[in-house]
Amino acid sequence: MTDSLPPCPECSSEYAYEMGALLVCPICAHEWSNEPADQAEAAEDTTVKDAFGTVLADGDTVTIIKDLKVKGNATAIKVGTKVRNIRLVDGVGDHDIDCKVDGFGSMQLKSSVVKKV
Repeated sequence: MTDSLPPCPECSSEYAYEMGALLVCPICAHEWSNEPADQAEAAEDTTVKDAFGTVLADGDTVTIIKDLKVKGNATAIKVGTKVRNIRLVDGVGDHDIDCKVDGFGSMQLKSSVVKKV
């Protein structure tokens, strides 16, 4: 079984074993992916795009393109509301923008409901 697994990249131990999608070294406790390098790069490609396909970056200004209901608030965020200085994050679910919306405070938004200005 260990003949088909690569040795540990940290300590070169031949006793690596599989644990889910990772390989683990019992000697130095190093964990690494068994994916080839080209697949690992494709998995790490985390470009965030707005509703129209424009790539977003930290610090961009975006506009809300549809009314958004906010839990615990009687009013909704209206279409055309500008949100400045966004941060791209790996948020809950598919919420990938962290920002402050005037009148509503800090929140996370989906990139599918914004347009880059």
